[in-house]
Amino acid sequence: MKSGQPDNMKKRPELNSTISPEDFKNYYWLKAELVSFCRTNGICATGGKIEITSGIEQYLATGIVVPTSGKYVQTSSFDWNNAELKLTTKLTDNYKNTENVRTFMTLHIGPHFKFNTGFMNWAKANTGKSMGEAIEEWKRIYTLKRNKGQKTEIAPQFEYNRYIRDFMADNPGQTLKSAIRLWKLKSRRTGDNKYDSNDLLFDD
Repeated sequence: MKSGQPDNMKKRPELNSTISPEDFKNYYWLKAELVSFCRTNGICATGGKIEITSGIEQYLATGIVVPTSGKYVQTSSFDWNNAELKLTTKLTDNYKNTENVRTFMTLHIGPHFKFNTGFMNWAKANTGKSMGEAIEEWKRIYTLKRNKGQKTEIAPQFEYNRYIRDFMADNPGQTLKSAIRLWKLKSRRTGDNKYDSNDLLFDD
C-alpha cells in the first residue's frame, strides 16, 4: 500500500447469503451480480437496480424472500395512446411515450418539448407520480441542460458514470483508461464510490 492510501479500504467480500447487511450496503455491485444473487436465493430479480438492491437488503436483514414471480407482468391497462390526460393522471407501470403524451406535454410546456432520455427514465421509474409532477421533472431536466455551466445530475445507481465524470474533470491530463482502472479498484473497497483525489494512490 502506498503512503497516504486510506487504511480502511478492505477488499470487497463475496456476494453470497453469508454477507452482512452492512457489508452489502458498503460496496458497489454490478446489476448482473445482484441478479445472479437473487436467482440463487429465490429472490425476485425484476425491476431496476434500486428495486433489486432493496429486495436483497430485506432478505439479508430479515431472511424474508421476495419470491421470483417469473416474467414481469404489467398490472395496468391504461391506454396511453388514446386516454384523456390530466395533470392529476398517474403514471402507470405500462406508461409509454406516445403521441398522446407528446401532445399533452407540448400543450403544458410549449413547442420546445421533446422526449429525452433523462425524462423517459424518470417516468419509467416513478409509477404513481402525476403528469403534473412529470411536467415539473421535464422542466428541471431541461433547465439543467440549458445551463451548460452546471453538471447534469446522475442518479445514485449510476455511480460509475459519476465517478468517471468527476475523475476526468479533476485530472484533465489523465486518460479514460486510468479513470476506469481506478474505478474498478475503488468499487471493490468499502465506503462510498465517489471520486476522491486520494484514489490516485491506489495499488492494484
